Amino acid sequence: MAIPKEPRQLMINIMYLVLTALLALNVSAEIFNAFKVVDEGLIASNQSLDESNSKLPDIIKERAKKKKELEVYAERVGPAREISKELSVYIDNMVQMMIDEAGVKDGVVDDQDYVMVQGVRELRGKKNKDVTTRLLVDEGRGNELKAKIEEYRAKFLELIDEEDRPAFEKDMALVIDNETWKNSNRKKKHASWAAFNFRQMPLAATLPIFSKFKNDAKSTESAVLNYLMGKVGGEDIVLDKFTVVSAPRKSYVIKGERFDTEVFLSASASAASNTGVSIRVNGTPVRTDENGVAKWSAPASSVGIKTYTADISVTNPVNGETSNYKRTFEFEVGERSVSVSASKMNVFYIGVDNPVEVSAAGVSSNQLKVSMSGGGGATIKRQSDGTYVVNATKQTRAGEFAKVNVQAPGVTVAKDFRVKRIPDPVPVLSGKKGGAIGNGELRAQQALIPQLEGFDFDARCALSGFQLIRSAKREDPVLNANKGGKFDSKSKELINKAKPGDIYVFDNIKCKCPGDVANRTLPSVVFKVQ
Repeated sequence: MAIPKEPRQLMINIMYLVLTALLALNVSAEIFNAFKVVDEGLIASNQSLDESNSKLPDIIKERAKKKKELEVYAERVGPAREISKELSVYIDNMVQMMIDEAGVKDGVVDDQDYVMVQGVRELRGKKNKDVTTRLLVDEGRGNELKAKIEEYRAKFLELIDEEDRPAFEKDMALVIDNETWKNSNRKKKHASWAAFNFRQMPLAATLPIFSKFKNDAKSTESAVLNYLMGKVGGEDIVLDKFTVVSAPRKSYVIKGERFDTEVFLSASASAASNTGVSIRVNGTPVRTDENGVAKWSAPASSVGIKTYTADISVTNPVNGETSNYKRTFEFEVGERSVSVSASKMNVFYIGVDNPVEVSAAGVSSNQLKVSMSGGGGATIKRQSDGTYVVNATKQTRAGEFAKVNVQAPGVTVAKDFRVKRIPDPVPVLSGKKGGAIGNGELRAQQALIPQLEGFDFDARCALSGFQLIRSAKREDPVLNANKGGKFDSKSKELINKAKPGDIYVFDNIKCKCPGDVANRTLPSVVFKVQ
């Protein structure tokens, strides 16, 4: 900021600096933590994209060998990866420079640029607004970044066939939003894209923006690679892998029964109609049906593990070459036994009905005596369909189990199960666990929903309350303690104010699931309005 000669203007500038300092003091630790959560999520997404993008180049190059005219697409793989890498390195260097300038200013980013706050490693200059304003706005590096993004966006488009560019360009992730700042009522104050995005922004608030640009570059790289994959025949199916498969009706049979199985050739695609297949089991030919499937059976005359060998000859209908495939399988013949298994998994959960199946080979279900013992405060009850339901009341400790005891003629079995509480649900809004959300999409929501993921039981958790934080640019954060999962009038008022760039944090989320005595605390979720 230039120092004016007039005392009045000098006083105005000093007052502006004081106001800026007060605004910085009013930014709560929760908001800075929200910035950190968003940035860490984007970094994790970037790592996943890197891993995914690294697998495609070799596949594209291999498929391009089929026809000479496809080689042009394989030649574009290297440039696509290099464009993404160059832009990512450029962004990383800019971030490193800002961290150093807001830290100890020694030309490198190291441990001295960080501090430990309550056992957590934090940036020393995370609240610094002067560095971001000076470097990105006053010295022009922000507009330089904008020009770089537009330059590399054009380079990506050069890798797309001209007739495909309009459709591809419409969905490109790497793009500069010029409309928002130009149409903003703050345009007079922010005369450029860089000023609109970075002026008086704390360092911690700018890092997610830079991570997003890296994410856009890697997403565009992925889109280009997938485009090239489609051009070289990425959807082709090649019939080049065969294996022998034995599909027994059951691999454990009772003495006196017969063992039955189906033996057939499995391929990665449908076989040609004239393919010649012959099957032998233990050296004896087995007739195949119209689908190429052979059925073989053997008597279960003694107890123990039995083996059999299947070999298949396949004649290629195109070149007449014959290939042989051979594999050995086994099955077990046993005496009567009792089986106890949880219908869902090997765990009982508190607060829900846990279905259990109890069976004994060759024994009527009416002859079974089933009971519970051990830890977990569990009880068991038989249902009308012959299955059982276990209800548990407390978690088992390490080495402690709830036992299902089964008595049948000639056999007694006790099966161990652990008892756990229902896993923590995930707070979702409009089916999302955080990240970007549309303005209208956010306003349409009525409640924060605790969603049980990967939980096979019919159970519903309920929110007892949460803290909603709205953080908008150039405004103080506003907090509201909401009771229950449904938005109260204050929360709805905050959400109705949503505009692009606003950040909403749902924190201190309290929840109760079936069987819970006290509330449990769920992780915070953060949304940024698009």
